[in-house]
Amino acid sequence: MSEDDLNRNGPENAGEPGVGESAGAGNGAGAVSGNDDAAAAAASPGNAGEAGAGTAQEPESGAGDAEAVAADPLSEAMATISTLEDQLKRAQASLYNTETEYTNYVRRSKQEAGAHRDSGTLKVIEALLPVLDDVELARQHGDLEGPTGLIAEKVEQILFSTFKVARFGAVGDEFDPEYHEALMNRSSADATSQTIETLIQPGYTVADKVLRPARVGVVSPE
Repeated sequence: MSEDDLNRNGPENAGEPGVGESAGAGNGAGAVSGNDDAAAAAASPGNAGEAGAGTAQEPESGAGDAEAVAADPLSEAMATISTLEDQLKRAQASLYNTETEYTNYVRRSKQEAGAHRDSGTLKVIEALLPVLDDVELARQHGDLEGPTGLIAEKVEQILFSTFKVARFGAVGDEFDPEYHEALMNRSSADATSQTIETLIQPGYTVADKVLRPARVGVVSPE
């Protein structure tokens, strides 16, 4: 082949690699363009909204579960039962305290009523003691006769049997300061202990309680 032939074929062969390079460049540009389109599509507002909507659905699901628990009839019933049981216990405690206070009030009222009754009875008996003294003196002098004597004895019987009044004090009894009031006292060699020598006024008891001590004269040993 002559030099002229080489010169003619050279430009043609040299142009082929240029075409390949152009094709490769075209393919590379297409790939870059495709990647850019995918990135733009992913970053578009529509896709972002879909992703956000998917994320926001989770709290709504949790709120629904809470509402379901709150609206559970069994849980509400158990809470109501617990509240009613607590109220019942409080009511029972209040009732017990009220009953205790009432019982104590009734007991105190009975005691106070009994004390007032006894006090009134004692006052009446104390007022009648001078009458009993006169009846006893009349009996000692033999003046307790006739209708007046019957009435006096009837009064004594009522006081002694119904109200448990008892007369005490007699000559020769041993002196007891709880029952006797010594208005006179003398010494004697014949006396062996303090004894009642003179009964000035008898004493009275009501149900073993000294209403009035006997007033006496006492003789004591020397």
